[in-house]
Amino acid sequence: EVQLVESGGGLVQPGRSLRLSCAASGYTYSTNYMGWFRQAPGKEREGVATIYTGSRSTYYADSVKGRFFISLDDPSNTMSLLMSSLNSEDTAKYYCAAGFRDKGSKYSALNALNFNYWGQGTQVTVSS
Repeated sequence: EVQLVESGGGLVQPGRSLRLSCAASGYTYSTNYMGWFRQAPGKEREGVATIYTGSRSTYYADSVKGRFFISLDDPSNTMSLLMSSLNSEDTAKYYCAAGFRDKGSKYSALNALNFNYWGQGTQVTVSS
């Protein structure tokens, strides 16, 4: 079992930055892939950014490319998402996820089916 706890959400003005963190604990060695997802009211959950824990290969949704940056800190078993140039479209609840994904997976990189562990989420609201 893997436990994931997100932090860092809040209210931020448009154009500003925010960093989300996800602390992982438990049997993290059973996973090789982590990511961030978000869900806004009335919308489907969407993959935002993902990263392989070994190679550090990353994948981003087109809507956040060039603005968001996903990273890992091994000593603390923490994954971060640095979000810049935020706008109202980024308002959502953000979820941390972990799983195991082979390079030849039939699921696309940002597909939620790659993940079987999820955090409780942290709310991000972008508003002036």
